Amino acid sequence: MRVSLIQQEYKGSKEATVKHTVEMIKKSKGELVVLQELHQSQYFCKSEDTEYFDLAEGFEGDVEFWREVSKEQNIVLVTSLFEKVMDGIYYNTAVVFDRGKIAGKYRKTHIPDDPGFYEKFYFTPGDEIEPIDTSIGRLGVLVCWDQWYSEPARIMALKGAEVLIYPTAIGWLMCPESRVDELCEKENTKEEKEKMLNAWLSVQRGHAVANGVYVIAVNRVGKEKDESEVLGGIEFWGRSFVFGPQGEDIVIADNKERVIEAEIDLNRAAEVRKIWPFFRDRRIELYKCLERRYCK
Repeated sequence: MRVSLIQQEYKGSKEATVKHTVEMIKKSKGELVVLQELHQSQYFCKSEDTEYFDLAEGFEGDVEFWREVSKEQNIVLVTSLFEKVMDGIYYNTAVVFDRGKIAGKYRKTHIPDDPGFYEKFYFTPGDEIEPIDTSIGRLGVLVCWDQWYSEPARIMALKGAEVLIYPTAIGWLMCPESRVDELCEKENTKEEKEKMLNAWLSVQRGHAVANGVYVIAVNRVGKEKDESEVLGGIEFWGRSFVFGPQGEDIVIADNKERVIEAEIDLNRAAEVRKIWPFFRDRRIELYKCLERRYCK
């Protein structure tokens, strides 16, 4: 199966960004096309501002628009949208379309609250981890911060997901131009940046190996200013990738805007799970502690 990862910059407005995304999709060659986290807008969680909730008002229209794109291009399309349920309840939602039909959706379950990533202000945690069946296979769609946790990856795999997919928005914080920030400078050395990037790649490579599945992550690129001016903003590092079921590199991108193409073989992943039977050897009777916040 051919997959296409759309790695792009925010173009200054929803209209310009969506138009550019569609152009990139039309140039792609995949049966499965994956977009980055919150791909219609800037990554607005850099600060806490109630005006950004307005971005979720068009959710139903956005769903219809991307459904039509998936139909016209005859693809399975993984999107990442801002969903409003009611005033005060909003979700970071990945909607999956299958050649013009809504195959399913996943609401981000792990929500960060870190400098520059104030997502708890905007998003209610989702309460379901279920794969989505499509015409090309069963997809385990998760979102960004979920990447750091072994549990959702394992749950998706145990429920039959053949590939794990993570729309993502992650990068390095930029130091404010208006003042000297020693802590920011210390955290943005070349060495620290490499540690962060390698940690991000390594933990997801581990999901591929531990579960015998392909793992796909699509990250945005470019620099986005923090309009509150508390921080300088975020430099999104790109590096969208596909890892194979033994953690091998299928493709790893750079930090430039581009369409990344890759071939995956779901039959091979099934064979790997037979040879490396990690699921068989799990000692499930010893794992009750995982249901607690911490273990004594």
